[in-house]
Amino acid sequence: MFRTQKKRALERTNFGKEVIREQDYPDRLNMYLIPPLAEITLDEFEEWALDRLRVLSEIETCLFRNRNMKMTEQSVKPLLEKYLPLSPNSVSGRVNKGSQLDTERKKDHYSHFILRLAFCRTEELRRRFVKAETVLFRMRYLSADVAEQHALLARYNFGWTLVPEDEKRSLQEYLNFASSESTYTPSPNESYFTVPFERVPELVESRKVFVKGGVAYVPASQQLSLILTEFSEKLEKALEITARALPRLDEDDRLLPILAHLSKGFVAPEYIPDNSTTAPGHGVVRASQIDSLVPHFPLCMRTLHTALRRDSHLRYFGRQQYGLFLKGIGLSVEEALGFWRSSFSKCTDEKFNKEYRYNIRHNYGLEGNRRNYKPRSCAQILTDAAPGANEHHGCPYRHFSEDNLVAALQGLGVSDQGVLRGVREDVRNKQYHVACTRVFEATHKAPGVNSPVGVGVGMESVTHPNLYYDRSVQFARQVETVDGENRK
Repeated sequence: MFRTQKKRALERTNFGKEVIREQDYPDRLNMYLIPPLAEITLDEFEEWALDRLRVLSEIETCLFRNRNMKMTEQSVKPLLEKYLPLSPNSVSGRVNKGSQLDTERKKDHYSHFILRLAFCRTEELRRRFVKAETVLFRMRYLSADVAEQHALLARYNFGWTLVPEDEKRSLQEYLNFASSESTYTPSPNESYFTVPFERVPELVESRKVFVKGGVAYVPASQQLSLILTEFSEKLEKALEITARALPRLDEDDRLLPILAHLSKGFVAPEYIPDNSTTAPGHGVVRASQIDSLVPHFPLCMRTLHTALRRDSHLRYFGRQQYGLFLKGIGLSVEEALGFWRSSFSKCTDEKFNKEYRYNIRHNYGLEGNRRNYKPRSCAQILTDAAPGANEHHGCPYRHFSEDNLVAALQGLGVSDQGVLRGVREDVRNKQYHVACTRVFEATHKAPGVNSPVGVGVGMESVTHPNLYYDRSVQFARQVETVDGENRK
C-alpha cells in the first residue's frame, strides 16, 4: 500500500481476476468496504494517518466530555477543514471537477485503513476506533445533500425490506402512535423498512419505531440509525479480521514502528508552534523573559520551572522536556545557553561547559547527528520514563498523587470544586489531556473573550504543551484588545 519508487502498472491479476489498483471516488460518503490497492509513499502513509488521528482524537475528547453533536461538530469542523477536507461534488450549484476531489477522497480512504492497522491490536483500541469513526461518518452524512445520501444507499446493499403499502395501511395506527411518542412526525407518504429490532437500539430506546414480532418498522427518514449500525458492525468485523492478519507484517520493519507509534493513543505527536505568540516585535523569546511568561505555561512546564528556580538544577529528562518546550516558544540556542547557565548558578563554568553545553546545542541540531528536535507532545511525555526521586519531568496529571495535583491546581488559582471534581474524574479515566484542557478553560476566562482552546469553541483540545502556551498568549492578547476598546 506504499511505494519507495516510481508507480507501477495500474492493474494486476489477482487469483485470475483483474483488479483495478486506482479506485474511483464518485461520492464522498464511504463505508470503507474495499481496501485500497494502489501504492503510496511511506511519508504519505504516516502523514495521512496522523492527520486523521488529529480528528479522531478531538472526537473522542468530545465523547468523553459528553458534548452533544452540535458542540462536537463545532469543535471538529475546523480540524476536518484543516487536516481531512472532503468536498462535495457540487457547491452552490456548480459541479466540482479536477483532481482535488480524488486527492481528498483518496487520503480519507487510505488514512482510514492505515489506522485500522494501528487500532486493531486490542479490543479496547478497536472499540475506541469504531466509536470515533462512527461519529465522523455521522457528521459527514448529516452534512451531505440528499443526492449524496441517496447515492450511498444505491451503492451499498443493506438488505432492508420495504414494507408493502397494504401492510403499512393495516398498521398505520400503530406506526402513528410510535411517532407520537417522539418529536418526529412522519409524512402521510412515508415509506417504511423492516429490520430486526436489535439492529436499531437507539430508535427502540427513544420509541421512534413500532416493534412487532421482533421486527422494527423504521421510517425512511430515520434511516440514519440503520446506516450507522451497519457502518459500526461492518467496521468491527473488519477490525477483527485485520487483527488476525496483522502478524504477517511482523517482518516489515518499515511499517511496524509507524503503526506502534500510532497505536499509542488518539493524540497527534507533533505540533508546530505559532510564531505569532513569541515576543512582540522580536519573533523570539529572550532568556530574561522566561519568568514573566510562566503564567502561560501548562502545569507540567510550571512544575519544571519551579523546580529549576528552587534547586538551580534539573536532571536530564527534565532538561530535555523543558528545554525543547522553551525552544518551541522561541528561545534561540544562544539565549538557551544563557538561560541554562544562569539557572545552574551553583555549578562552575567548567562543569557547565563540560556536562550541559553539548546537550543544549544537540537539541538545536548543532551537535551529534544534527537532528532538529521538536518539542515533546503530551503523548510523548506520557509514554516517556516516569519521574523518579528528585526528578520533575512527566505529566502532573498522571504522575502526581491526587492530593498533590489538587494542591498544584489550587496554586494556579483553580478553586471551583466542580472543575476539581472533573479533573479527578478525568485522571481516574486516564484522560490526562482532557484534564489539562479543563484546567485551561477554568484559568482563561474574561468578560467578552472566548477561551481559544477547548471543546465546543472551534479549537482543538490540549494535546501539546506548546499548544497550551500559544493559546494562552493568544487569549491574553484578546483580553488586552477588549480592555483597550472598553477604555476608549
